[in-house]
Amino acid sequence: MSFRDVTVNWLHRYFSDEEAVIFALLLVIFFSALFFFGAMLLPFLSAVVFAYLLQGLVKSLRRLRLPQLPAVLIAFSVFLGILLTLIFWLFPLLWNQLLSLLKELPVMLRATQVWIDHLYEAYPQLITQQQASSILNEVVNDIRMLGQTLVSFSLSNIPNLIAWLIYLILVPILVFFMLKDRQQLVGFITSLMPKKRTLMTKVWHEIDAQIANYIRGKVLEIIIVASVSWVSFILLGLNYAELLALLVGLSVLVPYIGATVATLPIALVAFFQFGLSSDFMWVIGVYGVIQLLDGNVLVPLLFSEAVNLHPVSIILAVLFFGGLWGFWGVFFAIPLATMLKAIFNAWPTAFYPAKKPPAQLSKFD
Repeated sequence: MSFRDVTVNWLHRYFSDEEAVIFALLLVIFFSALFFFGAMLLPFLSAVVFAYLLQGLVKSLRRLRLPQLPAVLIAFSVFLGILLTLIFWLFPLLWNQLLSLLKELPVMLRATQVWIDHLYEAYPQLITQQQASSILNEVVNDIRMLGQTLVSFSLSNIPNLIAWLIYLILVPILVFFMLKDRQQLVGFITSLMPKKRTLMTKVWHEIDAQIANYIRGKVLEIIIVASVSWVSFILLGLNYAELLALLVGLSVLVPYIGATVATLPIALVAFFQFGLSSDFMWVIGVYGVIQLLDGNVLVPLLFSEAVNLHPVSIILAVLFFGGLWGFWGVFFAIPLATMLKAIFNAWPTAFYPAKKPPAQLSKFD
């Protein structure tokens, strides 16, 4: 069979249905728009995410026989309250802790020098003085680069301050109207679609429950894990409790990798604060228990419909979409991978009937 025959057969199998061709074009347009205009559409996409999250609260209030407009106003007030709390309390607190951590870095470096010298004296057969100096120089260079990155980040974003202020005004307005006029907006988008949309409806029904369950469950998981970590770090007397708790909460966005990455700064801060003492062991032990309960108790409770994806697929999705769209790419990596899998499973195919083997002649013929 020639390459042309293989290509024709493949196209006939997967694109013989007219709706499949239209749906493929819509997917190409959708992902192209995200790739080329994602930065410009960021306020709109953020508003879509927040509106999607708040729609669950609106539906819950509607089940209590509350009219549509009061339900939307209550949900929007909750969103606005959380946003203002983040802007005027949490973000300044985290920024001040980050600056305080940078100021303490010289002390940490001196402590690192003492610890490396002690390691060299105690175990000269394991590490040489040259290796010890090399390790310290690498740490100093990494910290210096981190400080320069933070300074350049703050300076480069000063001209964008007005743009961020505009975003802070535009996003809540978009969220409100997306909640208030949801039916009109959905009806308008539906009117642009072809009348025959059996495939689109099937794909949407297959992924809607999983995506909604994942997004809302993941946000709730971040809040719970970060809150429990914050309370635990406060009770243990760990410095920079809020900053480290936020890091632990955000680490659940990247399965299999986030928990490992978050362990390093927690261990370093605890080591420089407590040394190799029982307090250090308590911090590491409590953090391990939080991760254990998150993976074995919290995740099964929050995600009623498990995302049936192989770990390798999840990691590849995180790397690919995170490389394209940064934080939002990491956040939506698993939903997008689930959507692609649902599309693949629901895609119509034209199967060829299997060829029957030739009938064998009996010995009496």
